[in-house]
Amino acid sequence: MRIAILTVSDKGSKGERKDTSSQVIRDMVKDIGEIVAYEIVPDEKEIISGKLTEFCDRLKVDLVLTTGGTGFSQRDITPEATKEVIEKETPGIPEAMRMFSFKKSPHSVLSRAVAGIRKQTLIINLPGSPKGVRENLEVVLNSLVHGIKILKGEDTECGGVS
Repeated sequence: MRIAILTVSDKGSKGERKDTSSQVIRDMVKDIGEIVAYEIVPDEKEIISGKLTEFCDRLKVDLVLTTGGTGFSQRDITPEATKEVIEKETPGIPEAMRMFSFKKSPHSVLSRAVAGIRKQTLIINLPGSPKGVRENLEVVLNSLVHGIKILKGEDTECGGVS
């Protein structure tokens, strides 16, 4: 599986904050695929959507994991940028992440993360904190390989539903 990571952070993009969340993603996905692209961008809708489009259309990655920009802050616009580029939403992914996270923190309901499909690429928004990334990705990681196989037409046995 070909994977891209997009960190969305004003401070991170200026080198004012170390990106520790992407390392958590790297560690968690190493057994399911290869990281072929990684970028840190500011919280700018056009830049985020442009990078997502590039990962999906030009690099043709199987999975894009974003980290950051999913909260209530005025600058948090990762979900809106994601919605601009996806063709189909996959609401079960962020619903499961929020439901699981709620057991650990009632603030998880404040996440606006979305997930969706563009062509043959799955895009998932994750929180900006390493702890949030770990908790959320842990919930869906096992399903991702199966889902991407279905998306690519490699697993039609269950008709896309398990």
